[in-house]
Amino acid sequence: MKKTLTLGLAVAAISTAFSVQASTISVKPDPKLVVVISIDQFSANLYAQHRPEFVGGLKTLSQGIVYPNGYQSHAMTETCPGHSTLLTGKHPNKTGISANDWYDRAAGKQVYCLGDPSVTLADDPKGKPVSPANLVVTTYGDWLKAVSPRSRVFGVSGKDRGAITMSGHQADGQFWFQPGFGFTTWVPSGQTAEDRLKPVAAFNAKLAADLKAHPYVWDYAKASAGRCKALEADYETGGRSWRAALPLAPATSQADKLRDLYASPFTDQATLDLATRLRETYGLGDGPQVDLLTISLSATDFIGHRFGTRGPEMCDQIARLDDRLGAFLKSLDKVKGGVLVVLAADHGGADFAERLHGEGYDMERVIGKPWLAKLNAQVRADLNLSWDPLVADGGIDQIYVVGPDRKTPSITDRARITADALAIINREPVVAQAFDAQALLTMEPAPADASPEELSVAERMRRSVYPGRTGDILIAFRPDRVPSTPGPAYVSTHGSPWDYDRRVPILFWWKGATPHERVLPLDTVDIAPTIAAITGVKPAADIDGVCRPLVYGQGC
Repeated sequence: MKKTLTLGLAVAAISTAFSVQASTISVKPDPKLVVVISIDQFSANLYAQHRPEFVGGLKTLSQGIVYPNGYQSHAMTETCPGHSTLLTGKHPNKTGISANDWYDRAAGKQVYCLGDPSVTLADDPKGKPVSPANLVVTTYGDWLKAVSPRSRVFGVSGKDRGAITMSGHQADGQFWFQPGFGFTTWVPSGQTAEDRLKPVAAFNAKLAADLKAHPYVWDYAKASAGRCKALEADYETGGRSWRAALPLAPATSQADKLRDLYASPFTDQATLDLATRLRETYGLGDGPQVDLLTISLSATDFIGHRFGTRGPEMCDQIARLDDRLGAFLKSLDKVKGGVLVVLAADHGGADFAERLHGEGYDMERVIGKPWLAKLNAQVRADLNLSWDPLVADGGIDQIYVVGPDRKTPSITDRARITADALAIINREPVVAQAFDAQALLTMEPAPADASPEELSVAERMRRSVYPGRTGDILIAFRPDRVPSTPGPAYVSTHGSPWDYDRRVPILFWWKGATPHERVLPLDTVDIAPTIAAITGVKPAADIDGVCRPLVYGQGC
């Protein structure tokens, strides 16, 4: 009798616990403000490594719906294409943003992913202008504006490609950090820089005054100094000996000072401060309509490239980012309506090859210029050519076939050069597989419901190919052979089709959400249709992503 009673109480307790959980988790998000945050180069590995240390904003966001196995499921895992997937619901083969840069064979020159000569920059009329023009699809912000013209959409970032690709074509403001100036934007014909900068003019003035009064010095944060300082060590990369440690040695030139400021936690601090200012100034989330604020935090990427991902610099960066995100989330308590926060990343990244090699991994670099020069020489000899037929301005994993004038070759030359180069490349021991981009365009795409984990390398590549912008030959170097040339301010890279570059965390958080870990993969293209369903917005046609219900037992 006693055992029966005990068992009955246990069953009742389990039922009660399940009911409580079901009741709690049934609190659906009802946002008037959607905040989408991308942490540049925030890999799933980096998230998992530091997750036990989170005490601020990253801890709060990790108490929502957590997908630790999110994916950028395309192959060319760079910043511009990765950001283009987050709020369009489409892969780069549809967004038109196939890489950070591509080679325009008609003009015989490299083109930046957002380059637009029809506009100017607010901070420098003679600078390289950018706009959303090359993004050939719409974003969630555009969908929102179409059904709710009163909705406000702002994008802020440390990079132009983070601010623009996430907030889209109809944004009320797109601002990115330019050291020495503040936050800048693009200026279309018929408008003035002064008008375009009005939303950030006062903020920029205060930022400049604060920096002048208190120049930024990057040293260890007190809370994490012990564990981060313990990672200090000496390295040699590209023949340069350097010590991984903070604070950095004082820069002497103005250019180096600006670079040091850019590649430090200051970039994220300023970006989040501006996001807070815009939220409060424009009352985002305070009205009856839904508003959107996109935030791309760039410092993790700058620091990862310059110092690697597992040294004292990144340790301190993540600790400071966690703290600043905590302050930002606290500021959202003032929002009158509900808030939904989504966090993801444009790509992942691995540590630099020399540190990994010292830990026993068979990691080596493939140095781009000599590798391409050798390939060109062999193709020239094979085909008796008088010119170098292969160009790789955006990186040696994407090669363009050109004619003698470095422009579009004849159809015959393109075919025979591509075939010969592919045969050579696929014999290279550092290469896993190389592909003809035109052949990829003819292959059947992976099913929409295919798991990102199970895609073949060819299917990943297919999702990166956009006609007229992607190279003729796409190369997947072996996972332990990294195409990266080290320099004084560059030791590590990303961009491969391998999971260390594709896997990213995806988090959804709102007040009332019950912590829930979802271990199966989620594609970044699923983010936009999920937000659209929550806010009653119709997505664009032909999207690749699908809505994922955030509340247990309740569909989209």
